[in-house]
Amino acid sequence: MREFGYERAHDVAGAVALLGSDPGARLLGGGTNLVDLMKAGVERPTLLIDVQELPLGDIEFTPDGGLRVGATVSNSDLAAHPDVRRHYPALAQALLAGASGQLRNMATVGGNLLQRTRCGYFADLSKPCNKRTPGSGCAAIAGEHRNHAILGASDHCVATHPSDMAVALAAFDAVISYETAEGPGDLPIDAFYLPVGDTPHIETALPAGAVVTGITLPPAPAAAHSHYRKVRERASYAFAIGSVAAALDVREGAVRDVRLAFGAVASRPWRARTAERALTGGPADADAFAAAAGAELAAAKTLPANGYKVTLMRNLVVAVLTRLAEEAAR
Repeated sequence: MREFGYERAHDVAGAVALLGSDPGARLLGGGTNLVDLMKAGVERPTLLIDVQELPLGDIEFTPDGGLRVGATVSNSDLAAHPDVRRHYPALAQALLAGASGQLRNMATVGGNLLQRTRCGYFADLSKPCNKRTPGSGCAAIAGEHRNHAILGASDHCVATHPSDMAVALAAFDAVISYETAEGPGDLPIDAFYLPVGDTPHIETALPAGAVVTGITLPPAPAAAHSHYRKVRERASYAFAIGSVAAALDVREGAVRDVRLAFGAVASRPWRARTAERALTGGPADADAFAAAAGAELAAAKTLPANGYKVTLMRNLVVAVLTRLAEEAAR
């Protein structure tokens, strides 16, 4: 790890100014991802800007009945907040599934959004990786790719996005707010994470020098009846090999509203809009759930070792939506 400067920002304007003063600057929240990458030599910042004292630690209702979450809120506090558990339970479940209590206590909402892939080749400086070194190649395609992407990947990168929280946020149409030297801005989560294409190193649409200030969850009655399920290779905390965030509103046996997002299958949280369209207005039963999942996964492009994810994700969708439908019928 090379030498770096350290500054503590006390307000958003100060953080923006510091970030703009040094092209090698990085924002430091809990450090649960950035510090590991610095130790591995993947990240080599010249300046760390500590943002934990920024006044962005509130969770509050918006005037229209949504929820606003500040960027420095810890993952533990967000998961435990009674309004999150009541109105967006899949989000609380995703956070609890994402990491141990010690890590959740340190990790921040803003940092969780911006964490980098856990692809082994990305963290290995001896191997080519277009996400780390553009134009060097993707070692995973011909190498170890069992846990890699089946949707939205490209010949340049097959890494997956690691966040559990972001999958639930995608299902609930979250909006990410940020601040730059030019002023504030907002990005819906669908636009926040970019398709991998031929520029896998450009992961978000955040403007240069932007500081994430918070997340807004729009009001969504279906979100109160939601669930997050994660499959991992060991029972202790591990990154997902597949996950589903779902919300379901059923009336008289028919689907009135459904929200569905997949994790660990693409370079970004994958909103399953094809499946949602197939389900809306139709029966809330296992056959319909399986057919909708199949329609979404028809676009999957698998590698020799990760084709199992197609079956895994179809089964996950059926299991989660069936659970929600049975709860609605009680």
